[in-house]
Amino acid sequence: MTEPSRSLETFVNPAPERDYTIRMTMPEFSCLCPKTGQPDFATLKLEYVPHERCVELKALKLYIWSFRDRGTFHEAVTNEILKDLVDATEPRFLRLTAEFNVRGGIYTTVVAEHRKSGWNAPPVTVLP
Repeated sequence: MTEPSRSLETFVNPAPERDYTIRMTMPEFSCLCPKTGQPDFATLKLEYVPHERCVELKALKLYIWSFRDRGTFHEAVTNEILKDLVDATEPRFLRLTAEFNVRGGIYTTVVAEHRKSGWNAPPVTVLP
């Protein structure tokens, strides 16, 4: 049986010579409110430019699942996930956007970013 895991597996970037963006949407994230114990639901949007390693999808799914029964604030969990992903993959750039469902009439979105020292984003190409 598959169970939640705090381990993030990686694999070798198949094109480390190139800047390219990997985007993932995780619409089933949940954790618990640390004040009430009620469930909080969010959609996580991950965007990153890999360097030497990429995150493996099944491991990411099991890692995200590991938060389901943990009480944590939106800001804390977003930054914790960002840190763990950066530690595992050491990307050139990583942005995690956590869009939490309404709680008490308020929607919360937390955006956390990491930029590798010395890395600059390539210029945006505008096509005619």
